Amino acid sequence: MARGWESKFVEAQQQDRERQEPPQAATEDRERRARRQTLSLALARAQADLAAARAPAHKAMLEAAIADLQRQLNDL
Repeated sequence: MARGWESKFVEAQQQDRERQEPPQAATEDRERRARRQTLSLALARAQADLAAARAPAHKAMLEAAIADLQRQLNDL
């Protein structure tokens, strides 16, 4: 008797989980926001590094990285 109740409880939990799963659009939106935040943080770091850079080659590399990060942010 307890086994039947337990299996029904597990089944109910699985059904609840299925109902609570976010729709695909919400998941994509969350991933897009996470990607935007990651790019923004990388951009801020590159800009801070550029402000402290002394070597011309390092500055050029950072400027290229900043341009690429800005392009990626604009594409989102």
